Amino acid sequence: TGAWRAVMDGAGFCNDHYSGGASDDDLVDIGGPHVDFADDVPPLDRDYYGSGKGDSPVLLDLLDEAVPGVGTYEDFNTIDWVREKSKDRDRHREITSKSKLSTWALLQSVSDAFSGWLLMLLVGLSSGALAGLIDITAHWMTDLKEGVCLSGFWFNHEHCCWTSNETTFQERDRCPEWKSWAELMVGTPEGASAYIINYLLYVCWALLFSLLAVFLVRAFAPYACGSGIPEIKTILSGFIIRGYLGKWTLLIKTITLVLAVSSGLSLGKEGPMVHVSCCCANILCHLFTKYRKNEAKRREVLSAAAAVGVSVAFGAPIGGVLFSLEEVSYYFPLKTLWRSFFAALVGAFTLRSINPFGNSRLVLFYVEFHAPWHLLELVPFVMLGIFGGLWGALFIRTNIAWCRRRKTTRLGRFPVVEVLLVTLATAVLAFPNEYTRMSGSELISELFNDCSLLDSSKLCDYAERDPAINGSESGNELPDRPAGSGLYTALWQLVLALIFKVVITIFTFGIKVPSGLFIPSMAVGAIAGRLLGVGMEQLAYYHPEWSMLKGWCTPGADCITPGLYAMVGATACLGGVTRMTVSLVVIMFELTGGLEYIVPLMAATMTSKWVADALGREGIYEAHIRLNGYPFLEAKEEYAHQTLAMDVMRPRRSDPALAVLTQDDMTVGQVEELVAATEYSGYPVVVSHDSLRLVGFVLRRDLLIFIENARKHQEGVVSASLVLFGDHPPPQPANGPPPVKLRSILDLCPFTVTDHTPMEIVVDIFRKMGLRQSLVTHNGRLLGIITKKDILKHMAQMANRDPDSILFN
Repeated sequence: TGAWRAVMDGAGFCNDHYSGGASDDDLVDIGGPHVDFADDVPPLDRDYYGSGKGDSPVLLDLLDEAVPGVGTYEDFNTIDWVREKSKDRDRHREITSKSKLSTWALLQSVSDAFSGWLLMLLVGLSSGALAGLIDITAHWMTDLKEGVCLSGFWFNHEHCCWTSNETTFQERDRCPEWKSWAELMVGTPEGASAYIINYLLYVCWALLFSLLAVFLVRAFAPYACGSGIPEIKTILSGFIIRGYLGKWTLLIKTITLVLAVSSGLSLGKEGPMVHVSCCCANILCHLFTKYRKNEAKRREVLSAAAAVGVSVAFGAPIGGVLFSLEEVSYYFPLKTLWRSFFAALVGAFTLRSINPFGNSRLVLFYVEFHAPWHLLELVPFVMLGIFGGLWGALFIRTNIAWCRRRKTTRLGRFPVVEVLLVTLATAVLAFPNEYTRMSGSELISELFNDCSLLDSSKLCDYAERDPAINGSESGNELPDRPAGSGLYTALWQLVLALIFKVVITIFTFGIKVPSGLFIPSMAVGAIAGRLLGVGMEQLAYYHPEWSMLKGWCTPGADCITPGLYAMVGATACLGGVTRMTVSLVVIMFELTGGLEYIVPLMAATMTSKWVADALGREGIYEAHIRLNGYPFLEAKEEYAHQTLAMDVMRPRRSDPALAVLTQDDMTVGQVEELVAATEYSGYPVVVSHDSLRLVGFVLRRDLLIFIENARKHQEGVVSASLVLFGDHPPPQPANGPPPVKLRSILDLCPFTVTDHTPMEIVVDIFRKMGLRQSLVTHNGRLLGIITKKDILKHMAQMANRDPDSILFN
């Protein structure tokens, strides 16, 4: 705690060990108490000057900064987008002007222009390679819980039986090369003893995998837990979280993601893949000066990396770009759209080259439905949308309540015990039911499956048709048929699986292992959709004379496709939880290859969003952002209160006067005393205390670094030396100490609003311009300051929430 306070108070910027680099590779422990971040202030938007041994300032090259640390940001602070964009424009203008002077400078200019595309290529290649590795390893380790391949222990169940000559179509999963643990120990795959051994080893493997995952996260990279998407959204909005996208987080998250998925917990790898991809992008950014030294440019790359993450997680490059645009990104210019598209393409191509699924397809759940959907089926599709919206709202409220309880009670002190208890409950309850025992991806593939004549799944166990009810069979089509005993058994198992998934996912999302929400949400919806689809199918078979079915379901025809209902249900539930719309529909049709079913998917998605929004405006990611107190101004949230800037600004009427610096009559000692006595991250500079006419704004960090630099390198600087911010300093006494000229670090154009500006406009300005703070004036006289945190606290207060919840936890 003391170390944190030293950093947040600015004490760390005066010692010799301070590094001013912008690297996110430092490991940050987040296991401590609440950490309040300093007030957001803007850095300089101009060239920097450094004081030499004489009194005349020396212009420093922006590309070769002489004073380390100036212009960079503290941890848990927000960047200033206006300043970063301006700095990049200055850099680009300088490179362009130099390119006309020599061939070497021209080549450097071309290299600078090409570096963005090269970086996108590297991000796509690295993310695709990691995704393929995670897919292959997770599949193998998931099957390891049930048995081992004798012909090569590195083969999973499916690959083990591919080359076997004794595999039959009815028993595709049986081959002599694959042995269950019971067969290896007691010699028989059947019987009570074999079942108990398989049960115990399934639970033991699950506990081992989850224990390794939570231990690695706790010991080496606390930021590797969870989905990562709420934090990625916050980082893309301009917040600094050192270490969240570092190399340790990448390494540990990649390993523990495989372990967490293999343990059988109700989570997916798709959400965390966005975090993994952004880690790759952040690390690769350090290879290029343009992105290493500019936080705004780096966030453009991270936006593209989020698109790559979804592209390699689902095999959906276009959906990934739209996901980044709709759900994750804060600033998404047209250039970033093109580069995101290119990077997503490279990632998808890399994953296709690795071929982790072994079927030469990029999509995760390939479906090929033969029967077209009918207009009247929109009614059950809308019903699935309503279910998805209700489930989404229920899940968000219960999960947030449980996560809040974890944060505020003793439960949060024992993350390892919690993970093991959730894993134990999941494994013990999942094993007896074959639909909960299989992985989430396998379950969804099974539920999306369109039954064929030779399909051996229990979901396709239909009885022979009764000609007296429905006419005779004609052609090669597979008509609607009555449900058989196997299908009835499967339906009961699916009902139990639905209840299990609904409950266990609430307690699983948010535990201290990597945990995605896409696959569990889709599994809940797919189960509900398959149940409704089979019900509609049997209704159409036994009651073809009903008016709603008469003109649509002819006897002997295949008019209902239960797998389509599962796909629509999966989309509806995922939409209800995340509130995605356009990107979700595109991801789903890319995911399944079902292009002609866009209209049902759109109907279910919009219904799901409307129902969920009626019960709560926040999606799961926004809810977790608010729970964790991240400084994130949600673009979807409207400011509906009639307040003015004077109602939000500080200082309030009962507060001490605003801490300011004067232009040319303060000494170094007085400045250091003011900085030591306050905790603000920046100070307005005024002409005098009487006039309070605004000159500019100076960052606390830059102030301390420059004064320390002047004491070390400028002769004669003492505490009595004057600090000068003006262009025309007053005459200095001949025998006095030399002054310290700090106009170079002064932001001469801080953003200002008047005290009567409506807060609705102020909030809009902060969102669209990415401001960290704005000064408040009245007739040119400085009155106060509004920071991003002040706005968030005010909005929380107006919504009857605790304003002190707006801090980084």
